[in-house]
Formats: sequence, C-alpha cells, structure tokens
Amino acid sequence: MQQLNDILLLIDSYIGSSFWFPYVLIGTGLFFTIYLKFPQIRYFGFAIRVVKGKFDKSDDEGDTSHFQALATALSGTVGTGNIAGVALAIHIGGPAALFWMLVTAAVGMCTKFVEVTLSHKYREKTADGTMAGGPMYFMKNKMNMKWLAGAFAVATVLSSFGTGSLPQINSISNTLNATFGIHHMLTGGVLAVLLGFVIIGGIHRIAAVTEKLVPSMALIYFIGAFAVIFYNYDQIIPSLSSIFSDLFTGSSATGGFLGASISFAFTKGVGRGLFSNEAGQGSAPIAHASAKGHEPVSEGMVAILEPFIDTIVICTITGLVLLSSGVWNEKHSNDFQTSDLSILTHVDITDQTDEGKAMLYGHISGESPLPLYEGELIVKEGQLITPVTILHARSLAEEVEVLKNGQLFTGTTPITGGNPSDPEISLRGKSLVHSAPLTAMAFGRGFFGSYGAYIVSIGILLFAFSTAISWSYYGDRAMTFLFGSGSVVYYRIVYVIGFFLASFTDTTIIWSLAGIAIAVMTLPNLFGLIYLHKDMKQTVNDFWDGFKKEYPDEKTPE
Repeated sequence: MQQLNDILLLIDSYIGSSFWFPYVLIGTGLFFTIYLKFPQIRYFGFAIRVVKGKFDKSDDEGDTSHFQALATALSGTVGTGNIAGVALAIHIGGPAALFWMLVTAAVGMCTKFVEVTLSHKYREKTADGTMAGGPMYFMKNKMNMKWLAGAFAVATVLSSFGTGSLPQINSISNTLNATFGIHHMLTGGVLAVLLGFVIIGGIHRIAAVTEKLVPSMALIYFIGAFAVIFYNYDQIIPSLSSIFSDLFTGSSATGGFLGASISFAFTKGVGRGLFSNEAGQGSAPIAHASAKGHEPVSEGMVAILEPFIDTIVICTITGLVLLSSGVWNEKHSNDFQTSDLSILTHVDITDQTDEGKAMLYGHISGESPLPLYEGELIVKEGQLITPVTILHARSLAEEVEVLKNGQLFTGTTPITGGNPSDPEISLRGKSLVHSAPLTAMAFGRGFFGSYGAYIVSIGILLFAFSTAISWSYYGDRAMTFLFGSGSVVYYRIVYVIGFFLASFTDTTIIWSLAGIAIAVMTLPNLFGLIYLHKDMKQTVNDFWDGFKKEYPDEKTPE
C-alpha cells in the first residue's frame, strides 16, 4: 500500500502538486478577471436575480431550473473538500493555507463564469431529448479538437472516481466509524445502495434530490460550526490573524505541528481550494449545461455564486472552527495509517526544542531525511522494546502501541522501508490528526460538547453523499460523449462498486489519487478557456446588447 501511495505521489508531484500547477490555475482566473473587467464582482447581484427566475421564459430549453443546476453543481463541490480538505490543507500548510484557498475561490468565481458560459453555449441535445454539455462539447464544436475533447471526457470519468466517489465515501465511513463506531463496510454498503437508487433516475431525480439536500445540509453545518466559533470567541481574532501573519514567513512550529514553508502553504491551499470549489476543473459546466435558458451568459453568472458559497463562506467557517478550537496542532489518540507512518532508526530527538523541531521538519519536508529503520522490531504486550523513533501524520508519535489483528502484540515483526511488512500489524498512539476526523474533533469543542462531533458526522454524510450523486452525472455525460448512451448503465455499476470499495480503503491514497485526477481534468479545460477567450468576450458583449433591447427599463452592471 505504501509503495502504491509513493507512486501516486510521484505522479502528482509532476502535475497537481508541481510548482507550476497553482500558477496556471490562478493565472487563468486572473487573466479572465482582468480581461472581462472583474465579472465576479460586477455581476454578483445580477446573478442572484437570475437564480430567482427573474428573466426566465416559458420556451427556454433544458432539463433543470437555474436553482436546480446551481444546487446540483454545489452538491458536487460542497463535500469533503469543505470538511476534510480544509483540515488537510491546514495540517500540511498551516493557517496560511486557508488564505490561498480563499484566493483560489476569488479568481475561481471568474473561471466558473467563463467555463459555464462556453459549455452552455455549445451544448447539444442527445437522442433521448436531454441536454448534454461541458468543456468536451466546446472543444469539439468550436475548437474542432475532438482529440482534446476525448481526453477531457476520459479525464472526467477518472475524476468522477478520484473526486466524486472514492474520497467522499472514504471520509463518510471514517467519520461515522470514529463517531458512532459503525463499521466501514456497513456504511459503504448501505450508502452504495442508496446511491444506485438515486443515479438510476438521471438528472431529473438528481436535481430533485440536490435542491432539497443542499440547503438542509448547509443549515445543519452552520449551526454546529458557529457553536464552536462563538464558544471560543476569544480565539477568533488570533485565528484570523494567523491566517495572514504567516503568509510571507511560513507557519512556525507550534504544539505538535512542526511548521510549514510558504510554498507548502501556497501549493496545498491552492490545491485544496480547487478540490473544494472545482473552479477550472470543468465539472460544474456539465451540470449547468442542463439548465433551462436561451442565453448562456446568464447561466454563467449563476456559476459565479458557487465558489463564493462553497469556499469563501463554508471553507472559511471550517477553517475558523479548526483554528479557534485549537485541535489542529494538538496530538490526539488515533489508529495510525500506514501511508502516514515512518519508523526511523532511533534518534535522541524531541519536538519540545527548536533544534528537535527543525530536525523533524527537515525529515518530513524531505530537505534532510533521517534514516528509516530496517530489521526486526521487538515488542512485548504492545510496548516497543527495540529503540526506534516513530513519526505519524507529520508529527512525533507518543504513547505508541503495537497491535496484531487489533490485539496487543508480543513478539518480533519485520520492518521494511520504515513500515511493518506484516499487513496484520498496526500501530496506535498519539499524533496529529488530519482530514475529516480532525474536523469532527474540532466540532466537539463548542456549546454542544462531544455532541458536536455528531453534527459534523451528519454534515459530512450529507455533503459527501450529495457530491457523489452529482459526480455520477458528470461521469454519465462523459461516457455518453465517448461511447454513447448505452455505456452509461455499465459506468453506473462500476461507479457504485467503486464507491463501496473506497469505504474501507486507506485515506491518504484516496487523497493522492484525487489530486492526480483533478490535474488531469483541469489542464485541458484551462487550455480551452484561454483558446476561446475572444469568443467569450464577444458572447458577453452580445448578451448585454440583447438584454438592453429586451429589458430597456432594467438596470445593468455594464
């Protein structure tokens, strides 16, 4: 398992986590922000009027309303990125990572506007009468690059697993197991059946479910989040300060957290920001292409609201919960995951001194790695007899116990490359925690006490499940583009099976796979947007010219 994760991380290092990927992503958003004169600000109020149906017409073609399309797209973005993704970003990059998530959202509002407008403009009606759209259609119909359209569609199918299915159920099952003790496979089995029932109904049933699910889950989550933030009101200002104070210095070591460089904060903040709101990935346009409307620009304006709601609002709230509660840099008792574990040759080191913290950070950052332990590990009643140093979740582990099949172990076990060779051997102890379990712990430090963890468990269940529903539709449309409507039933079967299997698969590997899938889908889409920048500007100009003639008494942001 560790070897597989290493391979995925190597691939990700050349694309999603490479130094140039965040610049391409933010650069595209900045280009269109300036080129189109800040549409995310100027059109924000107008977008709300469109969502309310102010300019709807009875003869508009499409399968869903503006609000249903927005809800479907939001259900695809509001998921583990808002709960687990924020926690992972802060865990790796420190508080400053949250700032870069917000920057990604601000420019992402413009990117969403562009990609949705173009996808809605070049959508097609399928043989069964439903609408199909997305970047693959403007690549085929306008750019005449069928090969690029095909590549994007393939990446969409892969990303439906890496973004929409696998990490979502993984976070659900981990959270429900940690909070209620429900077995991972039971959670996966029940939800896989429910998922199959919903997606069989296609976009009409999906939209009907998401338009009710999104507002409900947001309300539940906000109640729990503000219960923590206001309970720790004295930490609100220090938390906000830490987000900005570490921007140009990196986050210093504090508690069990060993520090993070500026580049770590930037890369992980941008990466998690994209995973959260998917701006530039080309996924949301597939949902918006189904919306009723005769003007693609109006639907593009609706998409402006998504990154604002998803990242600027919800992720900021999650970040304040994590920082104000103080759980993010504290060590907690947990079961160690192999992919987060490193057993080192014994070093007389502590994380209570600056020197020790610097040495440990040098290892986890790869700047000056310490030697991994190789050989036999002697254990008695779960306690380590062989002197070794153990790191888990980017922190120095404490109170470590060794288990075999869940029971305290006595005997010797081989260690290869810093990890147990015997798959039946596991470790537990105190270390930093990340992803959904960390957010659940933070929610337990509010007015509701330990019951707060139940709120985040319910929240992540609703958030992540709705994301899996929406992403099944994205993959559905991509399969239709590639192989025709007959292939969709086979895709849905595989999607549901993968959803079940991921409920008991290692978390870190899931996140590594998701990072690769996002990048593979995003790069062709961004290329297409830049390629069609003149088309986009002309489309916007034509829209306002037509709007002023049709609604001469309406105020416009032009």
